[in-house]
Amino acid sequence: MSDADRPVTTAPDADLAWCHESVQGVSRTFALTVDVLEEPMSSYICLGYLLCRVADTVEDTDRIDPDEQADLLRLYDAVLDPTADATPADFRRAVDDHLPPADDRSPDWEVVAESERVFATFEELPGDVRGAIVPPVRELVGGMAEFVDRYADEGGLRIGSRSELEEYCYYAAGTVGNLVTNLLTRGDIAEERARRLHETAEEFGLLLQLVNVAKDVHDDFEEENNVYLPEEWLAAEDVPQDDLTAAEHRDGTAAVVGRTTDHARTFLDDAQSYLEHLPLVDGNTLDAWAIPFLLAVGTLRELAAQPERAVDGRGVKVSRQEVFAVVTAMSEHGRDSLPELRRAIAGQPLHRTPSAAD
Repeated sequence: MSDADRPVTTAPDADLAWCHESVQGVSRTFALTVDVLEEPMSSYICLGYLLCRVADTVEDTDRIDPDEQADLLRLYDAVLDPTADATPADFRRAVDDHLPPADDRSPDWEVVAESERVFATFEELPGDVRGAIVPPVRELVGGMAEFVDRYADEGGLRIGSRSELEEYCYYAAGTVGNLVTNLLTRGDIAEERARRLHETAEEFGLLLQLVNVAKDVHDDFEEENNVYLPEEWLAAEDVPQDDLTAAEHRDGTAAVVGRTTDHARTFLDDAQSYLEHLPLVDGNTLDAWAIPFLLAVGTLRELAAQPERAVDGRGVKVSRQEVFAVVTAMSEHGRDSLPELRRAIAGQPLHRTPSAAD
């Protein structure tokens, strides 16, 4: 988009700064990633993430009729399609009636409201960078539209099986793993290293998304009417999907949270391998991806200890002290420290074991 076509209230430098500020509001974990990347990768990942976040916000909400949700997602995909005629302004007009009032918008909805600004800034990136980002984002958007269509009569998503859970997690996060890998393998990289990255990128994303599924059970159901815990697993505990947070079912649902936690752990080795093969190019840093990995390990530890907190609304997360300890540890230790840090964090909060990586 040329400056002549850009919305009059924005300018390139201001747009990019706004995009970086917006990530801070929509995801604490992803903000950490963007903060410890260097330029230009920091901006590449920031903008790729915001493109995904617009679609994710539309897909997650229960304030839009499912049929219209799917239509909005398909229009968004058309905006991303370089061969289509749809424009960011078309999407912004279509979503306008569904935006909360300006004073009541969450950071997520503010990004949707400013989607033209996100697109304008994205168009400033080099062509090969856009080419690396667009296909995975379109796959994410298409997958979300498919799931909305699949459960349009339910009023929210109702995952049926483990395989369907993995399918959803692939669209929501495995695609993001592919996006990152596309960016990191654009240049001169050894064939074997590139192969290993592509083999494990989806598993890295699936690990992080399965952790989100396990820890956010209460909020996903009560706030968005979505149930990602598989029906077949809940049925084994005599828990109906549409009543999984009721007091009489909390023990059964907590057992399924534990089962989901165990399943997430099966992706840890491949996710660690992904980190061990990451090239440090274009401002990429190991810290940016090792931090969310290690925080996921810590969250799995907390979920295993108190799965009921994911069901009753109290929430499951690592402490701010541990987040700080993880960030500090990664700034002080290199790639070789990952196995020991993972082992230490799996056992207890890192800020209680300060010498774990020594």
